[in-house]
Amino acid sequence: MKWQRIRFVVDAELAERLGDTLLERGAVSVDAADAQSGTPDEHPIFGEPGSDPAVWPRTELTALFEAGDPARAVAEACAEVGIDTPECVLDDVADQDWVRLTQSQFDPIEVANGLWIVPSWHEPPDSAAMVIRLDPGLAFGTGSHPTTRLCLRWLLEHVTPGQSVLDYGCGSGILAIAASLAGAGTVAGVDVDENALVAARQNANVNGVSAEFSIPRADAVPQYDIVVANILANPLRVLAPLICGHCKPGGMVVLSGLLEEQSDDVMSYYESWLEFERPPRVEEGWACLAGRKRPGERA
Repeated sequence: MKWQRIRFVVDAELAERLGDTLLERGAVSVDAADAQSGTPDEHPIFGEPGSDPAVWPRTELTALFEAGDPARAVAEACAEVGIDTPECVLDDVADQDWVRLTQSQFDPIEVANGLWIVPSWHEPPDSAAMVIRLDPGLAFGTGSHPTTRLCLRWLLEHVTPGQSVLDYGCGSGILAIAASLAGAGTVAGVDVDENALVAARQNANVNGVSAEFSIPRADAVPQYDIVVANILANPLRVLAPLICGHCKPGGMVVLSGLLEEQSDDVMSYYESWLEFERPPRVEEGWACLAGRKRPGERA
């Protein structure tokens, strides 16, 4: 089967309406991206809760069609919203084995000496290494992002046998799994996304580790030796009292999912409870913060 793909650039305020109109006119999918990506005017958006909606000043729309006339569909959509038809690029997309193509994009990742993240369709590169079996899925966390790698390395260096660990915003469960493999005793994960909990439980089962995954409860705040939260800067700010409340006095809180330049601001929300290690760990512009909860601090 041959697919047709058409791309064009519009102003931000028209992107959503044009995308919806193209779907009504037969597009199988419509993707939006920063038209200035890779240039000095690139406008990164991370989709954080509490932030402005994800829009780019100049948005590139890419519509995929299985049949019909894509150029005509774009012209009709533009006429409906009251603009001239922009310059378009139309090309063919050959059908292929999408599963195999997706798998080819995910190779084993060596997170640290002795720890590999290995998809199920690969053999471990090192038979003596610690291996986490993990396939890309609906939940965040495959080991490919710097924030995940930073948290994994921290856990490998600091988890001691028998410690209790909470993965706050567990996603795929990768951090909870790593903590368990590193020797932690009680391991738990919480997430507000039910799909993430399903993925985390499946991944824990595949890796033969024991961990409890659940929706966070406001009426139950058990405390742990280590609390790791790899989410985003805005949620980290809002959740500071709750995240610290889950940490035992003298325990450690590890925060990631934030940019290096956000570090000082995020730490300011936690300094009532934590004494931070400085400087933060940084990789590719992303930061990981680690702080010890002061003795006597319960929440």
